[in-house]
Amino acid sequence: MSSADEVAGVLASIHAESGASLLALAEASPMLLVFLRHFGCSFCRQAISDVADLRGELARRGVRPVFVHLGTPERAKPFFEYYGLGDVERVSDPEAVVYQLPVFALPRMHPALTLLQPSVWIGWLKGAIFKHGIGAIKEDGHQMQGLFFLKGPKIVRQFRYRTIADEPDYLRLVG
Repeated sequence: MSSADEVAGVLASIHAESGASLLALAEASPMLLVFLRHFGCSFCRQAISDVADLRGELARRGVRPVFVHLGTPERAKPFFEYYGLGDVERVSDPEAVVYQLPVFALPRMHPALTLLQPSVWIGWLKGAIFKHGIGAIKEDGHQMQGLFFLKGPKIVRQFRYRTIADEPDYLRLVG
Protein backbone atom coordinates (compact mmCIF):
# COMPACT_ATOMS: atom_id res chain seq x y z
CA MET A 1 0.00 0.00 0.00
CA SER A 2 1.31 3.44 -0.87
CA SER A 3 1.91 6.19 1.67
CA ALA A 4 -0.55 9.06 2.03
CA ASP A 5 2.11 11.47 0.69
CA GLU A 6 2.66 9.34 -2.41
CA VAL A 7 -1.09 9.03 -3.00
CA ALA A 8 -1.56 12.79 -2.45
CA GLY A 9 1.11 13.58 -5.03
CA VAL A 10 -0.48 11.29 -7.58
CA LEU A 11 -4.01 12.57 -6.92
CA ALA A 12 -2.84 16.19 -7.22
CA SER A 13 -1.48 15.43 -10.70
CA ILE A 14 -4.70 13.89 -12.05
CA HIS A 15 -7.55 16.13 -13.13
CA ALA A 16 -11.15 15.28 -13.83
CA GLU A 17 -12.84 16.51 -16.98
CA SER A 18 -14.24 19.37 -14.85
CA GLY A 19 -10.69 20.54 -14.13
CA ALA A 20 -10.74 19.56 -10.43
CA SER A 21 -7.80 17.52 -9.18
CA LEU A 22 -8.55 14.14 -7.68
CA LEU A 23 -6.80 15.32 -4.53
CA ALA A 24 -9.24 18.24 -4.16
CA LEU A 25 -12.18 15.89 -4.74
CA ALA A 26 -10.85 13.32 -2.24
CA GLU A 27 -10.26 16.01 0.37
CA ALA A 28 -13.80 17.37 -0.11
CA SER A 29 -15.45 14.00 0.57
CA PRO A 30 -14.66 10.29 0.64
CA MET A 31 -14.32 9.05 -2.92
CA LEU A 32 -15.05 5.80 -4.69
CA LEU A 33 -12.64 5.80 -7.62
CA VAL A 34 -13.98 3.45 -10.29
CA PHE A 35 -11.60 2.41 -13.07
CA LEU A 36 -13.54 1.09 -16.05
CA ARG A 37 -12.70 -1.15 -18.98
CA HIS A 38 -13.62 -0.10 -22.51
CA PHE A 39 -17.14 1.20 -23.22
CA GLY A 40 -17.93 -1.73 -25.52
CA CYS A 41 -17.53 -4.05 -22.52
CA SER A 42 -20.74 -5.27 -20.90
CA PHE A 43 -18.93 -5.41 -17.55
CA CYS A 44 -17.94 -1.74 -17.90
CA ARG A 45 -21.56 -0.85 -18.55
CA GLN A 46 -22.62 -3.04 -15.61
CA ALA A 47 -20.24 -1.13 -13.33
CA ILE A 48 -21.69 2.22 -14.44
CA SER A 49 -25.20 0.83 -13.91
CA ASP A 50 -24.30 -0.55 -10.46
CA VAL A 51 -22.95 2.79 -9.29
CA ALA A 52 -26.00 4.56 -10.72
CA ASP A 53 -28.27 2.19 -8.76
CA LEU A 54 -26.28 2.86 -5.57
CA ARG A 55 -25.86 6.59 -6.07
CA GLY A 56 -28.45 7.54 -3.43
CA GLU A 57 -26.89 5.27 -0.81
CA LEU A 58 -23.39 6.48 -1.67
CA ALA A 59 -24.60 10.07 -1.26
CA ARG A 60 -26.23 9.21 2.07
CA ARG A 61 -22.83 7.89 3.21
CA GLY A 62 -21.12 11.03 1.90
CA VAL A 63 -19.20 9.12 -0.79
CA ARG A 64 -18.55 10.70 -4.17
CA PRO A 65 -18.19 8.33 -7.14
CA VAL A 66 -15.49 9.31 -9.62
CA PHE A 67 -14.84 7.32 -12.78
CA VAL A 68 -11.60 6.81 -14.70
CA HIS A 69 -12.20 5.67 -18.25
CA LEU A 70 -10.22 4.89 -21.37
CA GLY A 71 -12.34 6.94 -23.77
CA THR A 72 -12.43 10.55 -24.78
CA PRO A 73 -14.82 12.87 -22.91
CA GLU A 74 -17.02 12.95 -26.02
CA ARG A 75 -17.23 9.16 -26.19
CA ALA A 76 -17.85 8.82 -22.44
CA LYS A 77 -20.60 11.41 -22.12
CA PRO A 78 -23.48 9.42 -23.67
CA PHE A 79 -22.66 6.32 -21.61
CA PHE A 80 -22.80 8.23 -18.34
CA GLU A 81 -25.89 10.19 -19.38
CA TYR A 82 -27.70 6.99 -20.36
CA TYR A 83 -27.23 5.67 -16.82
CA GLY A 84 -28.18 8.98 -15.18
CA LEU A 85 -24.61 9.82 -14.20
CA GLY A 86 -23.94 12.63 -16.64
CA ASP A 87 -22.99 14.94 -13.78
CA VAL A 88 -20.43 12.71 -12.03
CA GLU A 89 -16.74 13.54 -12.08
CA ARG A 90 -14.78 11.62 -14.70
CA VAL A 91 -11.16 11.28 -15.73
CA SER A 92 -10.47 10.62 -19.39
CA ASP A 93 -7.36 8.43 -19.71
CA PRO A 94 -7.16 7.05 -23.29
CA GLU A 95 -3.50 6.10 -22.87
CA ALA A 96 -4.15 4.29 -19.53
CA VAL A 97 -1.49 6.38 -17.80
CA VAL A 98 -3.48 6.62 -14.56
CA TYR A 99 -4.25 2.89 -14.63
CA GLN A 100 -0.53 2.10 -14.75
CA LEU A 101 0.62 4.48 -11.99
CA PRO A 102 2.29 2.50 -9.17
CA VAL A 103 -0.37 3.69 -6.71
CA PHE A 104 -3.06 1.87 -8.73
CA ALA A 105 -1.07 -0.54 -10.94
CA LEU A 106 -4.05 -2.09 -12.67
CA PRO A 107 -2.83 -4.87 -14.94
CA ARG A 108 -3.54 -5.54 -18.54
CA MET A 109 -4.72 -9.06 -19.22
CA HIS A 110 -4.52 -11.44 -22.10
CA PRO A 111 -8.05 -11.67 -23.47
CA ALA A 112 -7.86 -15.38 -24.28
CA LEU A 113 -7.04 -16.24 -20.66
CA THR A 114 -9.97 -14.23 -19.38
CA LEU A 115 -12.47 -15.23 -22.03
CA LEU A 116 -11.90 -18.94 -21.42
CA GLN A 117 -13.24 -18.71 -17.86
CA PRO A 118 -16.84 -19.94 -17.41
CA SER A 119 -17.71 -17.11 -14.99
CA VAL A 120 -16.85 -14.59 -17.68
CA TRP A 121 -19.06 -16.29 -20.27
CA ILE A 122 -21.97 -16.58 -17.85
CA GLY A 123 -21.61 -12.97 -16.72
CA TRP A 124 -21.21 -11.78 -20.28
CA LEU A 125 -24.29 -13.60 -21.52
CA LYS A 126 -26.34 -12.39 -18.57
CA GLY A 127 -25.19 -8.77 -18.84
CA ALA A 128 -24.62 -8.36 -22.55
CA ILE A 129 -27.62 -10.07 -23.99
CA PHE A 130 -30.19 -9.38 -21.30
CA LYS A 131 -29.23 -5.96 -20.01
CA HIS A 132 -26.39 -3.91 -21.46
CA GLY A 133 -25.92 -4.98 -25.06
CA ILE A 134 -22.77 -5.74 -26.97
CA GLY A 135 -20.48 -2.94 -28.06
CA ALA A 136 -17.43 -2.51 -30.23
CA ILE A 137 -13.99 -2.33 -28.66
CA LYS A 138 -12.67 1.17 -29.34
CA GLU A 139 -10.48 1.53 -26.28
CA ASP A 140 -7.94 -0.90 -24.78
CA GLY A 141 -9.70 -4.28 -24.48
CA HIS A 142 -6.84 -5.69 -22.40
CA GLN A 143 -7.02 -3.21 -19.52
CA MET A 144 -8.43 -4.51 -16.23
CA GLN A 145 -10.75 -2.48 -14.07
CA GLY A 146 -10.47 -1.70 -10.34
CA LEU A 147 -12.04 0.14 -7.40
CA PHE A 148 -10.36 2.31 -4.79
CA PHE A 149 -12.06 3.86 -1.76
CA LEU A 150 -10.23 6.98 -0.61
CA LYS A 151 -10.60 9.24 2.40
CA GLY A 152 -8.46 12.24 1.67
CA PRO A 153 -5.15 11.11 0.20
CA LYS A 154 -5.43 7.64 1.76
CA ILE A 155 -6.57 4.50 -0.02
CA VAL A 156 -8.69 2.86 2.66
CA ARG A 157 -9.81 -0.19 0.69
CA GLN A 158 -9.50 -1.48 -2.82
CA PHE A 159 -11.00 -4.14 -5.03
CA ARG A 160 -8.77 -5.70 -7.64
CA TYR A 161 -10.58 -7.76 -10.23
CA ARG A 162 -9.31 -11.28 -10.84
CA THR A 163 -11.55 -11.60 -13.89
CA ILE A 164 -13.60 -9.06 -15.80
CA ALA A 165 -16.73 -10.81 -14.49
CA ASP A 166 -16.04 -10.24 -10.78
CA GLU A 167 -18.92 -8.55 -8.97
CA PRO A 168 -17.66 -6.18 -6.27
CA ASP A 169 -19.70 -5.29 -3.21
CA TYR A 170 -19.52 -1.51 -3.56
CA LEU A 171 -21.25 -0.73 -0.26
CA ARG A 172 -19.00 -3.07 1.69
CA LEU A 173 -16.00 -1.45 0.04
CA VAL A 174 -17.04 2.03 1.21
CA GLY A 175 -17.93 0.74 4.69
